Amino acid sequence: MSTPAFCDIHCHLSFPDFDLDRDRVIDDLLAAGVRRLIDPGTGVETNRRSIELAARHDFIYSNVGLHPHETNAPLTPELFDELATQARSPNVVGIGEIGLDYHWPDHDAALQQAAFREMLRMAISLDLPVVIHCRDAWPDMLRILSEERSSALRGAMHCFSGDLDMARRCIALGLKISIPGTITYKKSPLPDVVASVSLGDLCSETDAPYLAPAPKRGKRNEPAFIVHTVRKIADHRPEPFEKVVEALASNAKTLFSLP
Repeated sequence: MSTPAFCDIHCHLSFPDFDLDRDRVIDDLLAAGVRRLIDPGTGVETNRRSIELAARHDFIYSNVGLHPHETNAPLTPELFDELATQARSPNVVGIGEIGLDYHWPDHDAALQQAAFREMLRMAISLDLPVVIHCRDAWPDMLRILSEERSSALRGAMHCFSGDLDMARRCIALGLKISIPGTITYKKSPLPDVVASVSLGDLCSETDAPYLAPAPKRGKRNEPAFIVHTVRKIADHRPEPFEKVVEALASNAKTLFSLP
């Protein structure tokens, strides 16, 4: 039997949370069978850290993004020029983390929407997939994606938290559904989603250091823990575990044009 080869399409390994033991975390993820990892930025500085990390490891790739929480800064042409320059760096395979987040009372929906549209257009112009964050903003998210729709627009709904109807609407817009460790939580809607959509429409992620899966819940999440998430995905699929691992990795490889 071949060794499973997992792909974590969304892991903030470049974040300061891992500064004290990043080498050990990398050793553990390799030992767990993680063979490809995508590290997303959330703004100019985290994008830089992500690009630098990817340059040091041939199995790590970078995404360049502007998280909705980072849109409180002025949205100047110079900012987007800098982001586009970063997105042209070697080992950058996507535009993300971008999106909408209306969870906190002081959010600025108009500013977030303007930034989101600009980043979607950047992805289309650079022919890169997008990785999208959505929290408490589904109506505006789906409306903007429909309005900005293009044959070149594709990507993944990061850390998907919607129900089956929402998943199908995202898939119809050309997006993969990226399943995080929350699938292992009680009352999660994700088992129904995973069981009902095509295996070809799914990807797997940790969102480390956040949202550790149930066996590790309450601890800092790590990319090696993706094993728990993928096993839970496989529990709700008719295909054998090895086939699920292979398909999830293949979906990510195709979406992000990974070698």
